[in-house]
Amino acid sequence: MKPYYYSLSEYLKETYGCKMYKLSLSGGMTCPNRDGRIDTRGCIFCSAGGSGDFSGEALIGNSASLLAGGIVTPQHTKIPGIAAQIEAEKALISRKYNGGQYIAYFQSYTNTYAPADYLRQIFTEAIRHDDVRILSIATRPDCITPAIVTLLSELNAIKPVWVELGLQTIHESSARYIRRGYSLSVFDDAMKMLSDAGIETIVHMILGLPSESQEMMLQTADYIGHSGASGIKLQLLHILSGTDLARDYEEKLFTVMTEDEYLDCLGKILEILPPDMVIHRLTGDGAKKLLKAPLWSANKKQVMNRMNRYFKENNICQGRLYQ
Repeated sequence: MKPYYYSLSEYLKETYGCKMYKLSLSGGMTCPNRDGRIDTRGCIFCSAGGSGDFSGEALIGNSASLLAGGIVTPQHTKIPGIAAQIEAEKALISRKYNGGQYIAYFQSYTNTYAPADYLRQIFTEAIRHDDVRILSIATRPDCITPAIVTLLSELNAIKPVWVELGLQTIHESSARYIRRGYSLSVFDDAMKMLSDAGIETIVHMILGLPSESQEMMLQTADYIGHSGASGIKLQLLHILSGTDLARDYEEKLFTVMTEDEYLDCLGKILEILPPDMVIHRLTGDGAKKLLKAPLWSANKKQVMNRMNRYFKENNICQGRLYQ
């Protein structure tokens, strides 16, 4: 492990022998927290893009040329075909990377919230692409079913499949406030199904939720560390314009974490996580045009430099206090 923590970059180089870039793809799905099955408002922190402001559909648009060979979604809309999205995404990042090794990342909204036949179509098109090494799917635990796990197992036999689950917190009071829409036992059940099928899981956690103390955040991190997840995404709470969370923030119902508070909490979390748990994210990228707070988080390079300096000065070592 490199100093301080086991990064995704290090894991990819150890496991696959190379660096990879994510291609953010859209499956054109919605979310049970938006279509009325659970709620219509979405999670309190989600923008209109459903945590996918950087997804392929958001970035490349729906040009006539891309839609010509597009896909009709379960919502009867049309999106660019997966192969077209992959090529467009590769072109977007070609100045930074042209190594031919990519992670196909279905990011926005809930990417198992569709019939299995539709999921088979789009996921197979992604995983069969010559340049795709890994298929990564972001979803909700309450949208993991036995039929979907069977499909993911079949795909996992072709190339590695990762499933990202948006847990955010183990505390029911916080879960209610953010309108998560499912209980902790639902997360546990989804984790067991995926683990039994041999599918790698990455769990999302938000730091800085209103009314959560540092101790509560450490409890969530410890729970994830013992959940069987192979990786974790640690996300600073971002206040984005147009969300209900932004309204509560403007009404001064809570404050956001300072950079010092965030670094202190992050260091403590890393030390209680398993030493072999892959750290997929340490802060997050809020769309700058939407970000209301905390504004110190907008300069990601500066934040990462300060983070590494803090880890060095405080001798942070992932897993040092893991039990």
